[in-house]
Amino acid sequence: MRKLLLIGCAALALGGSAAAVASQTPRNETFRMLQMFGDVLGIVEQAYVVPVDNKKLIEAALSGMMTALDPHSNYLPPKSYGDLRERTTGEYSGVGLTITSEGGLVKVISPMDDSPAGRAGVQAGDVISAIDGQNAAGLTVSEVSEKLRGAIGASVTVTFLRDGEEPREVKLTREVIKVESVTGRLEGDFGYLRVSTFNENTGRELTETIERLKREKPGIKGYVLDLRNNGGGLLTAAIDVSDAFMERGEIVSQRGRKPDQIERYAAKPGDLTGGLPVVVLINYGSASASEIVAGALKDQERATVVGLTSFGKGSVQTVIPLRGGQDGALSITTARYYTPSGRSIQKIGIEPDLEVARSEAEARIVSRSSFIYSEAAYATALDSSIGAERKGPHVPLEAPGKDFDKTKDYQLQRALDVLRAGGDLAKLAAAPADVVVTAPGAKPVETAEADTPDTSGERPARGPEITPRNEPKKD
Repeated sequence: MRKLLLIGCAALALGGSAAAVASQTPRNETFRMLQMFGDVLGIVEQAYVVPVDNKKLIEAALSGMMTALDPHSNYLPPKSYGDLRERTTGEYSGVGLTITSEGGLVKVISPMDDSPAGRAGVQAGDVISAIDGQNAAGLTVSEVSEKLRGAIGASVTVTFLRDGEEPREVKLTREVIKVESVTGRLEGDFGYLRVSTFNENTGRELTETIERLKREKPGIKGYVLDLRNNGGGLLTAAIDVSDAFMERGEIVSQRGRKPDQIERYAAKPGDLTGGLPVVVLINYGSASASEIVAGALKDQERATVVGLTSFGKGSVQTVIPLRGGQDGALSITTARYYTPSGRSIQKIGIEPDLEVARSEAEARIVSRSSFIYSEAAYATALDSSIGAERKGPHVPLEAPGKDFDKTKDYQLQRALDVLRAGGDLAKLAAAPADVVVTAPGAKPVETAEADTPDTSGERPARGPEITPRNEPKKD
């Protein structure tokens, strides 16, 4: 009996702060439910068929409570919290995946550039069905992440499910994933900037890369900023990247539960590119921090956005350590993000100025709503707050035809065309003859290709990302 009472007291201690902020729920009812939690825990400990680990049960209960809120709120046990802090510094050990949970299944948000998973052909939307032969159904994101991580050089066999294909078993060898978040090269007269993730080093790396390209090409005429399959990261990094291309103006605002809970972030004077034309590349693997950048540069008319509508994760997760991190942390949704024009990113995403699919197969996916992988697909997703909805199934305006050279990147090609036109879509040259161009509302055209996107993005395991304030976090 004494143990049972102690368990009940522990439950009250765990939930005391929750009771203090319970909204529209009578205080006595909250305490009654917490007492019931202690009663159930005590019964399980005494009556279950085999001995149980109370710590694991409580952690599972905390995880269930958080995930019942929305797909991105989560309880992080101490090890997972440590892993998260490690990843946001730009280096960790693993296979290079950003993952999230939906309906009891763990899905890939994006594979990291040049990671074991990326090189193995893992794509956004793939479902992890088994790890080393053990069924992964019902596992949490933290549990799957822990199984994917391990000693450098050790292998893990992961079974992936992809719509329309047989299960695919892939052997991945773990390695040190040193996240070089920004890479760059010259594409003729223009600079190509690839940002694969947003971590503590991204702002500095972007500045260094832009300066290097300017030295290599003193007469550089513009830049392509590639955010495709970038699952997000730190808010501070997203602000730094946006600021690099802006002289002034708002970048993003976040609005919380109360009317006075509004934070605005603005650019500081000093456009690193000197006002040269910029094109931002996005797709449905571009999430959270990527959407902040794309939305800011689009709304401020600083860049033309090319590609496909982004993922639509416009919610803010604040990471709150418990007892200084000794008991892990809560990653809890505290606000929504809005672009400078006041548009909500949540569930809607950023629509491109020029809609271009990278492949014919990718165009088919966009044309069939059941295969669109986005925030709006989550049953428990937070609403947009402004009544708007994500654009439904449709055929993208442009997609490469069957005769297009598949070794080339069609979206990048069209981004460069936009730069050649000085960012003026009205002056943009017509699409090449080997490209399919459709009118808005056109019927989907069946092709012989598989219904799978052509992707190439990244990040470490956890969930769709973003981060508020200065807290390290992984979405």
